[in-house]
Amino acid sequence: MQYYHNIITQKSFDFLKEFNADFDFVLIGGWAVFLYSRALKSKDIDIIVDYENLAKLKEKFAVFKNDRLKKYEIQTGEFDVDIYVSHYSYLGVEVSEIEKRVFSKKGFQIPELEALFILKLFAWHNRRGSAKGQKDELDIFSLTFLPEFDWKKYWELIKLFNFSDYHKNFTTLLKKTRQIPELNINKQQMAKIRKTILEKLESSKFD
Repeated sequence: MQYYHNIITQKSFDFLKEFNADFDFVLIGGWAVFLYSRALKSKDIDIIVDYENLAKLKEKFAVFKNDRLKKYEIQTGEFDVDIYVSHYSYLGVEVSEIEKRVFSKKGFQIPELEALFILKLFAWHNRRGSAKGQKDELDIFSLTFLPEFDWKKYWELIKLFNFSDYHKNFTTLLKKTRQIPELNINKQQMAKIRKTILEKLESSKFD
């Protein structure tokens, strides 16, 4: 199932692939989630760059500084590229902490699964009630449904970054969600998934 129009997501992904050939960056946000889950495509592109690559981007694109949201932006008219840098941007954790937890997947540099989930929790916390917040919820579930999700590592990150409030928000979301039609999850399936995740959360917490 798709969340955004396929024409826009295809243009965004084509742009992302060309972008990947020319610049060094860490891909975060919805497209990074898609590389893991293959569930819902994204529209906007979210990346972390160093200052050297930020300078290269400024040479090729009109890059705007957004002081309110502590990021840089490239606006194409159909989708945006949101650019985050260390010592300026804040993603719930320091950018440098994410850069420590990166590996290569499908030709892209992306955060480890649990680190990406932490970023999504923070983004969702700040955008709940909006269209982007709804997409964040779907991305959160897409990641937690993956069999390779390491709940012990999740707890380690929750404790390391003092994310207990965000964890509570996640468990509340999990308990109140009855079905997810966008991910083809019906009530019966969701009940089973909910029970499994809650059990894994509880058992891994005390390992």
